[in-house]
Amino acid sequence: MATWNTRGLRGSTLEELINRTNEIYREKNLALIQKIPTPITPLKIDKDERHITLAYFEQKSTVDYIGVVQGIPVCFDAKECHVDTFALQNIHPHQVDFMTQFEKQGGISFLILFFSERNELFYLPYRDMMKFWERAQDGGRKSFRYVELDQNYYIQPRGGLLVPYLDALQIDLDAREVPESKA
Repeated sequence: MATWNTRGLRGSTLEELINRTNEIYREKNLALIQKIPTPITPLKIDKDERHITLAYFEQKSTVDYIGVVQGIPVCFDAKECHVDTFALQNIHPHQVDFMTQFEKQGGISFLILFFSERNELFYLPYRDMMKFWERAQDGGRKSFRYVELDQNYYIQPRGGLLVPYLDALQIDLDAREVPESKA
């Protein structure tokens, strides 16, 4: 059980940028994406100021965001990394399970990664995430490096959108439509 004690929420800046992007997408009728609140159980409440001062995160949550883009169901999680190596322990097995089930139901799952030292955002398609995940499960690296990311999925802020991930989603959709060669 992870405990939170008012030390600030890591990743909240990234989430705010994504939330604002999602508002614009909604206003333009491009997508309807909702932030899924992280379930917590309060342990201490400041009754004078009426806020939670100590709580624990409940064991299982799904992903950060879920919704629909032009009729396509999507779910994704936002992750922040301070160095050029992303530890797979930051992706929880229940999240991988949820994303796998979501994909099996015809949805699109992905991660949005923020490399804070580089100030760069990437869309990590489900298939790439699973390649790294399975490599770790098979005894390989328990992380992946920035240089292993497909540069086609770099997210460049533009036109008032801070995290315009729909461009990368389109690249992902196009790649899914190309039949894989049988070797």
